[in-house]
Amino acid sequence: MASLMRRSVAELVGTMLLVYFGPGAAALLLMIAARESGPLQSLTIGSLGGLADWLAIGLAFAIVIAVVIYALGRVSGAHINPAVTIALFASKRFPATDTVAYIIAQMVGAVIGSILFYLSAGLDAVTIGGLGATAPAAGVTFGMAVLAETIGTFVLMLIIMGVAVDEKAPPGFAGLIIGLTVGGIITTIGGLTGSSLNPARSFGPMVGDLLLGGPDVLAAFPIYIIGPILGALIAVFFYDWIVKED
Repeated sequence: MASLMRRSVAELVGTMLLVYFGPGAAALLLMIAARESGPLQSLTIGSLGGLADWLAIGLAFAIVIAVVIYALGRVSGAHINPAVTIALFASKRFPATDTVAYIIAQMVGAVIGSILFYLSAGLDAVTIGGLGATAPAAGVTFGMAVLAETIGTFVLMLIIMGVAVDEKAPPGFAGLIIGLTVGGIITTIGGLTGSSLNPARSFGPMVGDLLLGGPDVLAAFPIYIIGPILGALIAVFFYDWIVKED
């Protein structure tokens, strides 16, 4: 097994790539919309409405997640998501020291990914695209958003358990299936919450916006802590119960 330092660096780089390409795709769609319809200011991806928009964003996430899993999974397991790490710790599959190191690496990597996207795309990525920050759409309450994020992350963690964690999982399919699962979830609930499923994914753009003058989505951030962690915890214990041999 690789050292904790190397595994943490893999988590940092993996989460950095996730945030650069996933939320980056959302920010880019808002920038394109602004060019076509006139200037827009400080939007979040809750402003996107068309199903085709969410399908495109979901595809970007699906591809980068598959890439990270196949490239770095053998080093760190490619959690790239604090909710996944916390659920594995809670089910006694992951040690406490490694859990803390992974979460710190994931959060730092997410911020770096957002800053790198800003450096690549310019200030419009912040003032128009909001760096792809997540916030509930109009009419979606705090409770509704938490429920959607909980359900979405439940599905994500369930498939992670089935194709990546379970020793009986068929080899070679984890990256493809997990990536496609995330893409499908984003297509379905992205228009409600931005479909974070991942506290780090929301943390990076939020911090980037606060540093660079983008939209302030700090009030919405608890949604993307509570929902994903709750969904992942329910999924890991449900999976362990449902597959337990009598």
